[in-house]
Amino acid sequence: MKTSWRSASLVASAAAVLALTTACGQEAAPSASSQNVGATAAAGGYGSAGTGIGSGLGNGGASPSASASAAAPATSAGKLAVVTNPELGKVLTDSGGLTLYRFDTDTAEPPKSSCDGDCATTWPPVPADDATAGDGIDKSLLGEVTRSDGSKQLTVGGWPAYRYVKDVNAGDVNGQGVGGKWYALASDGKKAGGGGGGEGGAEAADLPGLSTRNDPELGEIVVDKNGHTVYRFLKDSPWPMKTACTGACLEKWPVIAPVDAEDTKGIDLKGSGPTGQGYVVFDRPDGLKQQTIDCVPIYTFAGDKKPGDTNGQGVGGTWYAVAPDGKAIKK
Repeated sequence: MKTSWRSASLVASAAAVLALTTACGQEAAPSASSQNVGATAAAGGYGSAGTGIGSGLGNGGASPSASASAAAPATSAGKLAVVTNPELGKVLTDSGGLTLYRFDTDTAEPPKSSCDGDCATTWPPVPADDATAGDGIDKSLLGEVTRSDGSKQLTVGGWPAYRYVKDVNAGDVNGQGVGGKWYALASDGKKAGGGGGGEGGAEAADLPGLSTRNDPELGEIVVDKNGHTVYRFLKDSPWPMKTACTGACLEKWPVIAPVDAEDTKGIDLKGSGPTGQGYVVFDRPDGLKQQTIDCVPIYTFAGDKKPGDTNGQGVGGTWYAVAPDGKAIKK
């Protein structure tokens, strides 16, 4: 069920900020003097920041040094293999040893790819025509999906498969965790190593779009579907709703995409405003759609390498983990 209040309208001022006056609480806009903190991962989910584990097999630990053109993978997938990465465990590769990835924005039931245009340049789809199952791979899990351009893309357990242009050598896993949306594939189509799993080793597939967990230092905090900590920025405000994290800031603090209300657990959906509608989608001035809790925009942190990390807590004195009611946790 998609509720009608999921999308809030945006009016951008000359300063490119938005005032949302019909559904959001009247919490005073916080004042903070710290500058935005930016880094290196694209908000669209296919930038360069992420876990970036790098090479793990067959290259002696050397870092990628080839040009972008040299990094382009061969079009053929060939005989797929399962190899062991020291960080991720069993990882699926093509016949050349290049790691295969899945994209959280895609779907497996039914299979559908949402990576086109520039995204598909950075994350080349793996062709389905000649892909075969090697040792340890159930060939019944291999399939194909027709892309928007009519080409056939390999699927593994229903998930469309991709390579990453910054993986140059066999065993490289530079795409792991990029944008909080890209993960190496296991042979069954799941995330390698349970990537994005929640506390206690739960698989990411077991987590709702937004839920909570008990952090030993911060208490109950919000996490995304990959088990990654959710943050808010004190220079943002819910009344009028506006964001101060734009441009380079988004490279280190990717936005949380819209999450259906029914795909949450433990989140306060009501909000503190007069309408009681605090769980709304923020139409940002840069065109991105961002989920809010109590009308406060929420983010993840590119510096959190694995579920349970809270490396973004207190950064710049302006970034804090989020409580289930959307408030900042300042511990």
